Amino acid sequence: MQTSSDSIVIIPTYNERENIENIIRAVFGLDKSFHILIIEDGSPDGTAKIVKQLQTEFPNQLFMIERKGKLGLGTAYIAGFKWALEHQYEYIFEMDADFSHNPNDLPRLYKACAEEGGDVAIGSRYVSGVNVVNWPMGRVLMSYFASKYVRFVTGMPIHDTTAGFKCYRRQVLETIDLDKIRFKGYAFQIEMKFTAYKCGFNITEVPVIFINRELGTSKMNSSIFGEAVFGVIKLKLNSWFHTYPQKKNK
Repeated sequence: MQTSSDSIVIIPTYNERENIENIIRAVFGLDKSFHILIIEDGSPDGTAKIVKQLQTEFPNQLFMIERKGKLGLGTAYIAGFKWALEHQYEYIFEMDADFSHNPNDLPRLYKACAEEGGDVAIGSRYVSGVNVVNWPMGRVLMSYFASKYVRFVTGMPIHDTTAGFKCYRRQVLETIDLDKIRFKGYAFQIEMKFTAYKCGFNITEVPVIFINRELGTSKMNSSIFGEAVFGVIKLKLNSWFHTYPQKKNK
């Protein structure tokens, strides 16, 4: 069993008892070695207990930060990014716990950054048509046109602007001032991409198929969507008065 890795997969959890063991085993079953960091927001369903049991099996690969309650997706990832930077990982991934992001795509995102020159690799639902399975048509359309809207407002040359399946090179997260990332919900995903783009990083899209969760419940709601819609305008307006640190060529 491999225990050293240059890559860490950050998975935020809240009530993911049905999925958490399967997703952890799926990642550790890949040929490429990845470590996992769970950001656990006080799930009442016992998610943390399952992770702790698995840590005895994977002591040098599986890590967990436990928080006192639902503090938002954005703050979960920021906590994970800071931990990953402190622990010297070179490639830092975002992934959901519910198998909507296929663990088998992790090596493809890794390759896009490690071998093909990407600074940020996005697992993209929309770069080659609409690759979404088991979503109601209304949600597919909402997500698709939200991405188009974000692309139009921000000017980012990205098809899937709201995607949450990503790989960052370490340098990206070192350059972005993580304490100044404002958004907590799904707009966090847009803000991170927009900031990386404004800092001059190369963002690449890797086509993936997004499969709606089969177990557990979705955390998406209208207020999260509203934050994304109005947050994008705010993001663009603020960018006119903001100087972004630029990528340093190594």
